[in-house]
Amino acid sequence: MHSERYYSASEVAKILSVSKQTLIRYEAKEIFPKAKRNKLNGWREYTEKDITALKKIIGRGI
Repeated sequence: MHSERYYSASEVAKILSVSKQTLIRYEAKEIFPKAKRNKLNGWREYTEKDITALKKIIGRGI
């Protein structure tokens, strides 16, 4: 079975070179789409596809 890798908000913020607070603020202001939430702990989860989309939104993606 293939399992998809999920990234935390901290990991994604580091990948995007923004603070975690900025990542969350952009989501609140609807600049970024709402992240999926982990059903057990409610934390934000991002996939490779999500990260690619976020990079495009901030102009750092191909």
